[in-house]
Amino acid sequence: MSNLTGLDAELVSIIQEAVPLVERPFAEIASRVGTAEPEVIHRLTWLKREARVIRQISAVFDTRALGYRSALVAAKCSPDAVDQAASVVGGHPGVSHNYRRDHAYNLWYTLAVPPNSRLGLDRTIERLHQLSGAAVTRKMETLRLFKIGVRLDVKGERSADSRGAVAAYDEEDQEQARSYPLTEADIRAVRALQRDLPLTETPFDVIAAQGGFTTPELLAIARRLLERRQMRRYAAVLRHREAGFSHNCMGVWNVPDDCVDEVGPAMARFDAVSHCYLRPRYEDWPYNVFTMVHGRTPQECRAVLDAIAETTGIRERDALWSTKEYKKTRVSYFTPEIEQWEARFG
Repeated sequence: MSNLTGLDAELVSIIQEAVPLVERPFAEIASRVGTAEPEVIHRLTWLKREARVIRQISAVFDTRALGYRSALVAAKCSPDAVDQAASVVGGHPGVSHNYRRDHAYNLWYTLAVPPNSRLGLDRTIERLHQLSGAAVTRKMETLRLFKIGVRLDVKGERSADSRGAVAAYDEEDQEQARSYPLTEADIRAVRALQRDLPLTETPFDVIAAQGGFTTPELLAIARRLLERRQMRRYAAVLRHREAGFSHNCMGVWNVPDDCVDEVGPAMARFDAVSHCYLRPRYEDWPYNVFTMVHGRTPQECRAVLDAIAETTGIRERDALWSTKEYKKTRVSYFTPEIEQWEARFG
């Protein structure tokens, strides 16, 4: 269990789901938990600055819905050179997650490049392969999205086999989002909404002004982006370890091709699974369905994988455990950093 108090656990549970897109969001949250707005702001400030449970509060966008191309990438590096390789890879502004895992493929990272990227996704991966000195680099692109949506059980209410009826965000949502073209005002709003939300009574006033909007204008666009599913949610991202979830593993499964349509969604329905994707196989990589699981102990994570296997009947699997976090942030959309990286290293 985490060390959060009842109120703190309730607040964290709420804001990782959604922060209301209203002028005084913390007043609305206060009314839900039966306390005062200043107390909510005070507790959230403590959770962010002292406890360091809250990493950031901002919009969570769907990368592909904004026209970006992205992929999970796996690399085999010499064990004594993996830290240096990770430093090189993490220097790319489009790399948001960068981990060492206990496998021959020991360096894993997520990469996104914008629509106007001069190199594009494949050439960027090739360049990072060269610069990092990796022996092998594999693009583990998303062939099908079954679920994405991190919801840590900070109140300890779920069992290993607890399941929901619907995935948090899936391929249908993504397809809907991609059907709407972004306007210049939308792009300006994306730049503003990806900034960290101040912990004040009227926090959207600050980021609206920075983006050249009035607060009602920015909130109206934010609600539209959310309705279109281009924004997956407006919420807090937590520091997993500080929230009590010090272990995570990537459960990978060899699912027969003729069972994927049934098994993928079944795996995604497990509440403890935050990400579920269909990805390509390689001659040295037989696994095609990926499930990310977070737990307070290794036993919690293994229990979820065991429950998935019992439910789906899929037995051939592996569990890749994160042994070091090199980088974890959000992609900064429609900003110049990637263009600058490409001018230097491309």
